[in-house]
Amino acid sequence: MTPNQITKYSKLTTTRLKKKAQEVFNKWVRNRDKDQPCINCGRFTKLQAGHFYATSTHPNIRFEEANVNGECLHCNYFNSQSHAHGYRPNLEKKIGLESLKKLDNLASQRGATKDNRFYFIEIIEKYKL
Repeated sequence: MTPNQITKYSKLTTTRLKKKAQEVFNKWVRNRDKDQPCINCGRFTKLQAGHFYATSTHPNIRFEEANVNGECLHCNYFNSQSHAHGYRPNLEKKIGLESLKKLDNLASQRGATKDNRFYFIEIIEKYKL
């Protein structure tokens, strides 16, 4: 990270940087998966950035690429009963069993998160389109 990048974001609070980092990352995910079906139900529709492991319980992998995939509005918000039933097997097909095991391992760690402004600036700069 360069001093210019730090200065560029100096007027934003850490909370605002986190929100911007999430927006930029989600846009990147939607762009990456734009030609793919919903990872959960398989329908081709407008996609959101759906987390396999929820950010509320697994904030340490909020910005983990393998954890966030294109998911339709219905599955992402309104289909919590079947969310993992379709998501997990399709995620395994997408990233492979070894990568899924690594993601499971990261999720189980639930350690301290990097909630600081420099981490969020790194995310913004890495994933901005």
